[in-house]
Amino acid sequence: MSDAVLPSSAPAAGPAADPAAIRERLLAEVAALPSLPGVYRYFDAAGQVLYVGKAGNLKKRVSSYFHKDHGGTRIGHMVGRIARLETTVVRSEAEALLLENNLIKALNPRFNILFRDDKSYPYLKITGVRERDGEGGPSTRYPRLAYYRGSVDRKHRYFGPYPGAWAVKETIQLLQKVFKLRTCEDTVFANRSRPCLLYQIRRCSGPCVGLIGTADYAQDVAHAEAFLLGQTQEVLDQLQAQMMAFSDALEFERAAEARNQIAALSRVLHQQSVETSSLSSGEGDVDILAVRLQGGRACVNLAMVRGGRHLGDRAYFPTHVEEATALGAAEAAAEAADAAAETGQGAAPADAGRRDPEVLVLEAFIAQHYLDSALPSLLVTSHRIDPALVAALSQQSGSRLAVQHQPREQRRIWLDMAIKGAELALARLLAEEGSQRERTRALAEALDLQVHDLDTLRIECFDVSHTAGEATQASCVVFENHQMQSAQYRRFNIEGVTGGDDYAAMRQVLTRRYAKLAEGVATGAARMPDVVLIDGGRGQVGVAREVFEELGLDISLIVGVEKGEGRKVGLEELVFADGRPKVALGHDSAALMLVAQIRDEAHRFAITGMRARRAKLRTGGSRLEDIPGVGPKKRARLLQRFGGVRGVTNASVDDLSQVEGISKELAEDIYRALH
Repeated sequence: MSDAVLPSSAPAAGPAADPAAIRERLLAEVAALPSLPGVYRYFDAAGQVLYVGKAGNLKKRVSSYFHKDHGGTRIGHMVGRIARLETTVVRSEAEALLLENNLIKALNPRFNILFRDDKSYPYLKITGVRERDGEGGPSTRYPRLAYYRGSVDRKHRYFGPYPGAWAVKETIQLLQKVFKLRTCEDTVFANRSRPCLLYQIRRCSGPCVGLIGTADYAQDVAHAEAFLLGQTQEVLDQLQAQMMAFSDALEFERAAEARNQIAALSRVLHQQSVETSSLSSGEGDVDILAVRLQGGRACVNLAMVRGGRHLGDRAYFPTHVEEATALGAAEAAAEAADAAAETGQGAAPADAGRRDPEVLVLEAFIAQHYLDSALPSLLVTSHRIDPALVAALSQQSGSRLAVQHQPREQRRIWLDMAIKGAELALARLLAEEGSQRERTRALAEALDLQVHDLDTLRIECFDVSHTAGEATQASCVVFENHQMQSAQYRRFNIEGVTGGDDYAAMRQVLTRRYAKLAEGVATGAARMPDVVLIDGGRGQVGVAREVFEELGLDISLIVGVEKGEGRKVGLEELVFADGRPKVALGHDSAALMLVAQIRDEAHRFAITGMRARRAKLRTGGSRLEDIPGVGPKKRARLLQRFGGVRGVTNASVDDLSQVEGISKELAEDIYRALH
């Protein structure tokens, strides 16, 4: 890939820049673009990325945006906001596709289909299986099963990814039943003097106290790995052969163990009716992808098959679907027109290059999801996807990717299940969004809010939490666009007030939140929320009113949630700072449901933060965090070795220096800091 980036020669335009001058400059830059494959980016006057696209011919593609009249379409709306463009030349269209999706994930453009970057898939890990030499620690001699999230290495063996934690834990339980592999940590394993409860209930073979040899245990691990890879029949054949060999050698106890394993494995296969037919078909790792669009929203449902076992699915809901599919359709039409011109066919038909919006969404998901993830051997899709995308992903991963969109037999069953899952998930999302929108509307009407666009209605809610005055912490949660915006939540450590004085704590948090914001509001550079919700009655609302009057803010924004008679849920009343009479909403009111949802979230966020702060203050955990040179790993080793901060405090310098990664000098620093 070429590193040549061809940016706009002029600085980003300001809000007052002349649109005619901007367009003239952009046209000049477009005229200078090369006829090479590459990626282009459009920016608005504020420097925000509007769109990222790829092209086999940069000059033709980018020119199509500026030399055509797009009218009042979504494309026309975007083109009217372009103030700057950048392009990057690459060697091939495959490189352009990969770079395009890398940039989409990094820049979050306004007019591209975006999927949340979810790399939290868990794995099942078998420790130490790459170093089986009979030496080393427990993980080498007696590998263990473990649930794992994070980056993988070559030291251990990983299976997955799995759609969720439940799928990993279910698989671990299955392997424990059949192959009796250990799950305990090495520190526990090394200090056992008698077998644990898992041995008693036949879920572990007791390697910690030598009840099974390394060779037999290694054979169980090999069988477990083969089972995870879908080689179930081979495992059954090997167990059958072992049982007969032990029987012939008159080792009847060992023959009985092999027989019990066969029986346990057979029961597992019989219970998993969805997977039984797939296991016999010899399937390996397969991802099944189904997409559905409705009401301007889209759902991509990803079902996973690992080692021939159907593990479940996960639904993804992209953003910017309508804008991005409109632009994608226009680009497809432009490509068809370019192809027709090159072949001398004249103008392309009106429907040439038209692409199904569901295909565009599916391709966007595949490109973004598998860009830096391990590819399965097969994708089964609900729609035919572009072969160029398949080739680019295969080229990047170094392994051949097979794609099938009209499967038969077991794969057809899987695909039908995935399609149904996508439909149900999308219907559920639309129902929830419709319900949440109605709640927002009901609250706006109950508070008589003059909001032109309910999507922009912003509510900030405050709550204070402490334990008998200890570790006081306040929370601020945000509701906007009909949902809680967790990325905008804030916590405030309350200092310098008498313990248990909730009024003083509320005064402090409101002052800290709105003092600087009030300055921006006065100059027009900032906007206050439409509602400031206070978890409390007239007293708390009175404190909030005083703060707002001191800052010169509108007191009509303040709404208190006062507990009803007997503090029963559903009897809450709304209290206003500007003197309006209380409002008692019905217990089944949609507006009250929304108020309760926001208030409860503020309470949850405050109390979890308070508990964490209280625990830190009581254990002195922050004292270790504050010591230079003691990072998370070293801190974890110290706490594990000595059983907690108190044990670390009581340890001598020599004891501290025995911990892995702790030098003599660092041990002395730790000792001085804790004494």
